[in-house]
Amino acid sequence: MILAADDADDSNHAAAAGILTAPDVSSLDLAFYEVANAAISSWRKPDAARRVAARVSSMDEDGQLQRIDDRLLGSAMSIAERHGISVYDAAYVAAARRSQATLVSCDIRDLVSKGLARLPRDALSD
Repeated sequence: MILAADDADDSNHAAAAGILTAPDVSSLDLAFYEVANAAISSWRKPDAARRVAARVSSMDEDGQLQRIDDRLLGSAMSIAERHGISVYDAAYVAAARRSQATLVSCDIRDLVSKGLARLPRDALSD
């Protein structure tokens, strides 16, 4: 979702940008690596990598980043095994469940299609 908020061509751009301004939005410390990796590897845009990493950094400064711990990792591994997804993706599911929050993601294949997350535009309509 952080990437969609930075990509004006993404169909979830406006909704993602709107959601990220909410005071109760949080993410995982994994987001630093995931957003920078996507911007560098997929987009081939170092400037975008710096922008999205800065957005994650501001979330960290505001106390909106959850840290991975043993309990969260254990939950993530169980979720990954049960749903056939990566432990990385499952960590976001585990964090949302621990916080009793709705996971909002643009990952249709691994999260949204399995009922583990909602698209930004759908989350806004709730």
